[in-house]
Amino acid sequence: MQLQHTWEHMLLDLAYEALHGDPVPSPATFDPSLLESAYQQCESITAVHSRSFHLASRLLPPAKRRAARALYAFCRVSDDIVDRGLHDAQEQLEIWRRRATSHHPPSEDPVATAWADTRLRFQVPPRYAEQLIEGVARDFKPVRYETFEQLAAYCYGVASTVGLMSMHIIGFAGENAIPYAIKLGVALQMTNILRDVGEDWRAGRLYLPQEELHHFGISSDDLDRGVVNARWRDFMRFQIERNRRLYTEAMPGISLLNPDGRFAIAAAADLYRGILDEIEDNSYDTFQHRAVVATRRKLSMLPGIWWRSQWS
Repeated sequence: MQLQHTWEHMLLDLAYEALHGDPVPSPATFDPSLLESAYQQCESITAVHSRSFHLASRLLPPAKRRAARALYAFCRVSDDIVDRGLHDAQEQLEIWRRRATSHHPPSEDPVATAWADTRLRFQVPPRYAEQLIEGVARDFKPVRYETFEQLAAYCYGVASTVGLMSMHIIGFAGENAIPYAIKLGVALQMTNILRDVGEDWRAGRLYLPQEELHHFGISSDDLDRGVVNARWRDFMRFQIERNRRLYTEAMPGISLLNPDGRFAIAAAADLYRGILDEIEDNSYDTFQHRAVVATRRKLSMLPGIWWRSQWS
């Protein structure tokens, strides 16, 4: 794959560092009843917190489906520790990091148990999980990203790592699949960022590139007041166009996955990409409206997604 963006080289270095890091031990043995309960907890977390991911993961074979939901639950717990904003959150995240990277986590922690079984069973490089936790930890500080390249590095930590771990669960043809997973992760996270502008701003967070806001003449006062005018719409059109281009560039990577996982990943990507349509339908107002793809529309999209995933 020919790299099309300057930021991809830096992110590829991070991915290769993780892939060729410490070897993964052989699968551990867990009490079957404990393990079943642990995976059921991950299933419940996924169903409650992400209808899109829950629907997409249903398209995987059973063993890979429950592994994907253990991965989601690991990510959800990591993110929630930071988002709750408790006074000891950094200490809690460090405790969680040790549990989530342990080969024998405490039996009373079902998510860590299911995630340990998944990591070892599917030989997920441990450094990817550490990179994700380092990524979510950035939100402890009110970080501003001056350029898109800087923002892409954040997106790698909190989203591309998820795609790279997912590849090990699904199976993939070789290292040439890695750039596509990185790009899809950036696209998915950017969709989150565009959808949640108002919510993030009210929480004291801004992920939009500063130089691009300045280019379109958008000030902090505009964000405070939730101004949706011609400048804001032009800015959002620019962001959405780039976001769609990233999805398009990432999709050839679907053919490099094991056949039994292509439909699920294509569905996850296309269902999320549908959020961009909803933002447009809301006249680019992401301050007062949270763009959501209705379940009926998601279901209507699946036949076309299946067809494209089989022939891509």
